[in-house]
Amino acid sequence: HTPMYFFIGVLSMLDLSYTTTTVPQMLAHMASQKKTISFASCVAQMYIFLVLGITESWLFAIMSIDRYVAICHPLRYKVIMSPWLCGVMVIFCGLWGVISALVYTVFAMRLPYCGPNKINHFFCEVPAVLKLACADTSVNDRVDFILGFSVILVPLSLILVIYVNIFIAILRIRSSQGRLKAFSTRASHITVVTMFCVPAMVMYMKPGSEASPEEDKKLALFYNVISAFFNPIIYSLRN
Repeated sequence: HTPMYFFIGVLSMLDLSYTTTTVPQMLAHMASQKKTISFASCVAQMYIFLVLGITESWLFAIMSIDRYVAICHPLRYKVIMSPWLCGVMVIFCGLWGVISALVYTVFAMRLPYCGPNKINHFFCEVPAVLKLACADTSVNDRVDFILGFSVILVPLSLILVIYVNIFIAILRIRSSQGRLKAFSTRASHITVVTMFCVPAMVMYMKPGSEASPEEDKKLALFYNVISAFFNPIIYSLRN
């Protein structure tokens, strides 16, 4: 019941939830001739996926703070990372996800969709849906870039800064066994962050005119399915 395992438990629930939002329907469409989704279901899928994905992005940053306190302030770890503070940080991640996803979805749905209604994707993701809009999407591109900065680049930058400080602290450890143990506990977190954040950043922060549907599908498959599949394996091997 230490904070680290509390955050891993929250991460597992998020992974389970956001893959359930997309993967079952994707498999159903692969197995049947009917490959349709209603407009309301498409909007709901888009919103729920964004809420959970953005929450997970910020959760990775919170987990890095937890690891920083554990390495750099071990004697005060349980005092600093109190259950109250852990709960507040998780709630912050969730609220940020709800608000950011709402902005993403509202700006996408305010556009007129009067042309073809076939999405070249395996679920209703914002970049894929925007390609169907029969209006200028430059405003959406700017909104996506700004939001992508706040929900992906900011937490990723925070993680990088924290890990620089962690590595400096690890190098000060005199015991080689102690350094190896500290590095091994960091490797799992760095791996899952890289698998999730880097493809998502490429997907959401590039202009819509430069997006390739086939490349987008591969990126989405990576951070939507493969990342969530490997997370429990990586943390189980670490344990």
